[in-house]
Amino acid sequence: MTGEGRDMAVDSWGRARTILGAAGLPADRLTGVTPLTGGTYNAVEELRLADGGRYVLKVPPAPTVPGLRYERRLLVGEAEFYRGAAQADVPAPRVLALSGPAADVPYLLMTACPGTTWDDGALNATEQGALRAELGRAVARLHRVTGPGFGYPSGALGPLAADWRTAFTAMFDAVLDDARHYRARLPRPVDEIALAVRAAGGALEEVTEPCLVHFDLWPGNILVDRSSGAPRVSGLIDGERMFWGDPAADFVSLALLGDIRKDEAFLAGYREAGGRADFDRPASLRLALYRAYLYMIMLTETVPRAVGEEHEAWVRQMVDPELLAALAEIEELTP
Repeated sequence: MTGEGRDMAVDSWGRARTILGAAGLPADRLTGVTPLTGGTYNAVEELRLADGGRYVLKVPPAPTVPGLRYERRLLVGEAEFYRGAAQADVPAPRVLALSGPAADVPYLLMTACPGTTWDDGALNATEQGALRAELGRAVARLHRVTGPGFGYPSGALGPLAADWRTAFTAMFDAVLDDARHYRARLPRPVDEIALAVRAAGGALEEVTEPCLVHFDLWPGNILVDRSSGAPRVSGLIDGERMFWGDPAADFVSLALLGDIRKDEAFLAGYREAGGRADFDRPASLRLALYRAYLYMIMLTETVPRAVGEEHEAWVRQMVDPELLAALAEIEELTP
C-alpha cells in the first residue's frame, strides 16, 4: 500500500470511529470499513462492528465539487425519506445520525438492510411478479405519508412551496439552468424544452397533497432478500432524490426508460394497497412531465460528473429517445 493509500485508510477509519461514537455506538469495536459502489454522487461506506452490526455511512463530496442545483444537502432529503418509510412500515434503512448544517464534514449514518440489489436474472417469472406486487403495496404505503409543503426538504431550491405547480416549476427551471450552465448536449434546445413544460403547467394544479416521493426506485435501489426462502423486498435505499410532491412521479424510475402502465403486477399491488393509478389525460400529462424532468437530470449530470465520452454516449443513446418521447407526449396532451 502506498503512503497515500494508508493516509486515506486512516482518515476513513478515524472518521468512522468519530461518527459511531457520536451516535452512541461502540466505536472501539469497529472491525471493517468497506467502500460501497453503485452510487453516483455521495461517498458510501459499510461499517462493521465486532458484534456483527452493520451500518452505512454516507458523506457528500466537498462543496467545491460541481453538481446540479438540487444536489445540495441531499442527505437531508434522504434522512427524511427513511423517517417517512419507517412511518409507513416500509423496509428501509433506519437513521441513526445526521450531521447538523454547521458540521465540517456532513454525514448520514444509518442501519444496513439485508439482501442484495434487485437482479431480474436471478428471478423466475413467478418470483418477479410476486415481488413487483409486493413493491407496489410498499410504494402505495409510502405515498400515504405527507409533508408540510411541496418540493425538496433540503432547501436547495428554496423553501417548500404551498402548491405543487410552483414547486415543480422551480425544480424543472433549476435543471434547465443547469443544462444551460454546463452546456449539456440535449436532443432539443433548452428553450424549446422550457416552453413545452411551461405550457403544460396547468395539469400540476390537480395535485393538492404533498406526498412522499422517492424518485429513484430503479432496481439498483431496491434490495431483495432470499435468506428465508421466497424472495422479498428487504429495503428501499438511496432516497437522496426524495421530495414532497405528486405520487405519480415515482412511476418514472419504477419503470426507468419504460412505461409503468405495462407493469400489471406492480399496479395490481399498488391499487390493492389503496394507491391511485389512473392514467387519464391529465395524469398522463403529469407523468410525461416527470419523465422529462428525470431524463433532463440524467443527461445534464453527465457533464459535472465528467463521466467520459463512452458513458456519455451510452446515456445519450438510451435517454435521448425517452426525453424526446416525453416531450412529444407533453405537447400532444397539453390543452
